[in-house]
Amino acid sequence: MTKKILIIEDNEQNRVLMRMIIKPLQCEILEAENGEQGIRLAKEQNPDLVLMDLQMPKMDGLTATKIIKNDPETKDIKIIAVTSYAMKGDREKALSAGADDYISKPVDIHTLTAMIRRHLGI
Repeated sequence: MTKKILIIEDNEQNRVLMRMIIKPLQCEILEAENGEQGIRLAKEQNPDLVLMDLQMPKMDGLTATKIIKNDPETKDIKIIAVTSYAMKGDREKALSAGADDYISKPVDIHTLTAMIRRHLGI
């Protein structure tokens, strides 16, 4: 069965990069441009993994992560927080919001690929 990955990211260039990283893994790719869209897609599509930008318009990634993780229908979806926030304490904020992992931008392609593989069990 093909794994589904939902990219929730407002920046088109970052979404292009994420697609390039995911493509060799042969996963289905879903995309949302903000937290609200992302939550809706997570409920409709039940992806195996979410790559969640933390800084977005309309609804930030921390709020979207909390909503996804507090919903019985979507609580088991793995979430990797992908962020340009790299200040002390930001990793802890993301993890306490419910993220399963955290990586800062600019992302290291090999590190993110390994993280995705580990969370998807591939």
